[in-house]
Amino acid sequence: MSGRGGAAGPAALEFRFSIGAPGGRAPPFITMREITSDYGRVIVGTQAELFGEALKITLAAQSEARPGRFIWALTGGSTPAAFYKWCIETKALPETLTQGTHFTVSDERHVLLDSPESNFGNAERQLLAPLGVPTDRRLPWMVAWPVAEAAEAYRKTMLILAGPGRAYDLCFLGMGDDCHTASLFPQTPLLKDDGGLLFGGQEVPGKGWRLTITPTGLRACGKIVVMALGAGKAEALHRVHRGPADVENVPSQLLKTCADRVVWLVDEAAAAKL
Repeated sequence: MSGRGGAAGPAALEFRFSIGAPGGRAPPFITMREITSDYGRVIVGTQAELFGEALKITLAAQSEARPGRFIWALTGGSTPAAFYKWCIETKALPETLTQGTHFTVSDERHVLLDSPESNFGNAERQLLAPLGVPTDRRLPWMVAWPVAEAAEAYRKTMLILAGPGRAYDLCFLGMGDDCHTASLFPQTPLLKDDGGLLFGGQEVPGKGWRLTITPTGLRACGKIVVMALGAGKAEALHRVHRGPADVENVPSQLLKTCADRVVWLVDEAAAAKL
C-alpha cells in the first residue's frame, strides 16, 4: 500500500489537540507537529505528549479489535522502558486493556526470560507483572527451544489467536542506529526472503540468534507504532525518511509497504534532520 506523497524538504503541519490527562484531570491543549513522509505519519512532540499519543492509538486499536482477542506486541529498548514506567506512574492503562489484552513482543533474543537481555522478560518485570496482567494473557516466544522450533510454535499460537494471514492488532517497534526494526537487521536473510511467513528466526552476525516478526508479518499488522526518541536517532530517521530507497541496508524503509497504518512518534531531537 502506498503512503502519503513524499516531500523534498521537511514539510510540516502544525496541529493542536487534547490528550486526556491521567487521574481525571482536565486535558490540556498540546501542540505537536506532523511531518510528511512516504513511510507513515510522523508526529513530533515531547516524551510525555508522545506517550499520551501512544496510549490514544492503543485504545483506538483495542476498540477496533475482536472482543477479548486484542493482541498487542511490545518491543525492547530504553524508550519502551520509559513508556512502561510512565504507564505505571500515571496509571494510564484502563483495566479493560490490562485484563483483556494478549501481550507479546515483536522480536526476541534467544535468551531465557530472566535475562536482562530478554525483551519479553523486561516487559513482564516492568509492565505486565506490576499491572497484574493474567499469566494466560502473556505470550512470550518459546526461547528455551531451538530457534526453528520456537518460531514454529509461535506461528501456531498466533494462528490460533489472530487467524490466518493476521499478525498483531497493534505492533510497537523501535529503530536502531543502523535503521533496523524488530530483529530485521541490514543484509539479514529474513529481510531478503521470509518465505511468506509472518514470524521467523535468524542469526544476526555479532548479535546471535533472534526471533522476530518478518516483513510479511509487519504487513499483516493492524497498526504499527514506531518510537524513536533522542538525538541519537536523528541520522537514522533521516536515512529512512529522506534518504534513497534501500531496504536491504535501511530495513525500517520496509514500512513503506504498510505506511497507511504506521505512526512514528519522535521528539524534537530525533526529528532534527527531517
